[in-house]
Amino acid sequence: MGHIDVQHVTFSLPDGRVLLDDVSFRVPDGATAALVGANGAGKTTLLRMVAGDIRPDEGSIVYSDAIAVMRQFVGQMSEGTVRDLLLGVSPAPLRAAAQRLDSAEQAMMESDDEATQMSYAHAIAEYGEAGGYDAEVLFDVVTVVAMGVPFETLRWRAVSTLSGGEQKRLVLELLLRGPAGILLLDEPDNYLDVPGKTWLEDQLRQTPKTVLLISHDRELLHQCASHVVSVELGAVGNTVWVHGGGFGSFHAARADRFSRLEELRRRWDEEHVKLKELVQSLKVKATYNDGMASRYQAAQTRLRKFEEAGPPIAVPRQQNVRMRLAGGRTAKRAIVCESLALTGLTAPFDGEVWFGERLAVLGANGSGKSHLLRLLARGGTDPDVEHRPVGEVEIAPVAHSGVARLGARVRPGFFAQTHVRPDLSGRTLLDILHRGDEHRSGLPREQAARVLDRYELAQASEQDFDTLSGGQQARFQILLLELGGATLLLLDEPTDNLDLASAEALEEGLAGFEGTVVAVTHDRWFTRGFDRFWVFRADASVVETPEPVFSDW
Repeated sequence: MGHIDVQHVTFSLPDGRVLLDDVSFRVPDGATAALVGANGAGKTTLLRMVAGDIRPDEGSIVYSDAIAVMRQFVGQMSEGTVRDLLLGVSPAPLRAAAQRLDSAEQAMMESDDEATQMSYAHAIAEYGEAGGYDAEVLFDVVTVVAMGVPFETLRWRAVSTLSGGEQKRLVLELLLRGPAGILLLDEPDNYLDVPGKTWLEDQLRQTPKTVLLISHDRELLHQCASHVVSVELGAVGNTVWVHGGGFGSFHAARADRFSRLEELRRRWDEEHVKLKELVQSLKVKATYNDGMASRYQAAQTRLRKFEEAGPPIAVPRQQNVRMRLAGGRTAKRAIVCESLALTGLTAPFDGEVWFGERLAVLGANGSGKSHLLRLLARGGTDPDVEHRPVGEVEIAPVAHSGVARLGARVRPGFFAQTHVRPDLSGRTLLDILHRGDEHRSGLPREQAARVLDRYELAQASEQDFDTLSGGQQARFQILLLELGGATLLLLDEPTDNLDLASAEALEEGLAGFEGTVVAVTHDRWFTRGFDRFWVFRADASVVETPEPVFSDW
């Protein structure tokens, strides 16, 4: 076990804006601390500074044990092998030794001279000294526990053939069983199904390791966070407030803190006014009464010291995300599935979704839920022109038999879980909104700026889409659905990267949406806003249940 001690850290963005200002907090030995706050407030940046990826402008970060890191992109990897995935979260000396061994093996395939053989022998020895063979024993335990398959069978399997949840589970198993006493986990629950999330909650409650994690899953935070480190929005740089209790009492404690800060500021302002009035009054009196001069000077000194001490801590700015998902009237039957079978994933099933319904699609990872959404996003089996999806994103074909059909005036809008959008890559948010596309008109820059402000994206307006945080990318994609006129929203894990305020804003936006919503989700809180539930079961059947089902799939 070990502790993390962050003291007076300040960090500025390349454009000179202060992102984090005088941040201090401590994560004690064996604690599981949740790092929460608005998307783009600096949570991942702060985690990367603790990991040593970037250096703060000022301040220090000290920890008392080895650190292992799970980064946000785990679950999205499309290149490399399972071995590469596991080595990627292993200690740097082991990664370097493995790379040298791979290079030596490649050289042996091309030449078998004595020098090459000696280099290969040295690489083998270095790999062993770096703990490579011990690590492979641990890799074997991890793959057997997580996937029921030995490492030797899985090591060269393309990581792209694993689901996001399988990638996450492998890495989490490795970190939880590994030697590092401190774990930094950036969105560890993303891509995990509900049984996976409950497994993770159990592991975090039981582990003796010190954990600092970023998550937006309210249930997971409630179950396992012993401390909450809240990144608070400030006018000249974001600060941090630490709640020493669990997540269950965090919101009430934060509201009480805001109330106290408001009261302290009100009292400071009142005292400031009284002092200035006293100084002005004594100034007038001192002009015709020499005996008041000393009192006037004393009052001036008191006012100067009061102003030099400054006001109390300002009340942090709270987010105000406002999503206006409009939609529109469509045919009564928005979606019709007749003997639909997703090849290799589901048995044939029938189903209808009526205009205005909220359908949650539940089931284990790899069961075909996202395939169904992509099929519908392409317009179904034989799409009409009016069923072309909103936006320019390319959606891969989905192999299936049977029929999936959309109703009249149903225009699908697709939210992709991975946020991979080649059509937006390398473009700023203002440029994307200004130019428009075939489904939405371009906006004048002033109007585009106002729209971005509604989504708390105004400060990121000149940033490329690729440089946004996961939550900012999610909010921007929802904004494009709002502007594009979708009447059917197909949402694949929309709350995965949204901060708490944005997730609540999405729920409010969906409540006012005049159209049909189909969402694949593992967010137990989010499903409360849905009225129908399709469950993809392990036996390949697709059934409807009256209530959400998160186990026995």
